[in-house]
Amino acid sequence: MIEARALSRVFGDAVALDGASFRAEPGAVTGFLGPNGAGKTTTLRLLSTFLVPTSGTAVVAGFDVRERPLEVRRRVGYLCENAPLPVELRAGEYLRVRAALKGLDRAGARRAVGEGLERLALADVERRLIGELSRGYRQRVALADALLGDPPVLLLDEPTNSLDPEQVGAVRELLRELATTRTVFVSTHLLGEAERLCGALVVVAGGRVVATGSPGELAGTAGGSLELAFLRLTGGVAA
Repeated sequence: MIEARALSRVFGDAVALDGASFRAEPGAVTGFLGPNGAGKTTTLRLLSTFLVPTSGTAVVAGFDVRERPLEVRRRVGYLCENAPLPVELRAGEYLRVRAALKGLDRAGARRAVGEGLERLALADVERRLIGELSRGYRQRVALADALLGDPPVLLLDEPTNSLDPEQVGAVRELLRELATTRTVFVSTHLLGEAERLCGALVVVAGGRVVATGSPGELAGTAGGSLELAFLRLTGGVAA
């Protein structure tokens, strides 16, 4: 579960996030939908404790991000946008290193890496250098990393970025399956992605949460069109 409580972050004179309050729970993928520059990445960095709130707080998997950041990190799988990966390591090798860093024992790491390779269809590139992989394969390696250790909360920044249409469909199916038993919180600026993947939405614009609800509920406020609802909520800024 994620519960943000008047969460804010200021960088100098710039307000990146302004008093955001929302919830995300297991049962459906929750989409964090907004135009570029709306505060989505900042929010995920706050929830994953890579940034400290200027004011407000959030509870992630039962722990306050201010008071218990290490406990939050132990329970979160985080995928940042354009995740930096070590190009000199092989895909399987990198995942084994990451599993060890996350505290998995040898048997647990072997099992978790095997599951990640299978879930993300990476078995054919396990022994290839990451530097030789396409952007789509690199994205899938980064997502496999986020899943290591079976965390109860997944924070995913544009998880289908760089994937081809077949891969996008497979990843959407995987995330919907994972969301039945854990909290899956996905940022996106794409309306089509929000409609196809998410069962719940938190809409953000200018650093503020402007609406929450299912895609159908939000679309119903604008004659059945999520696009029109989004344009109205964000002041005419297209996703």
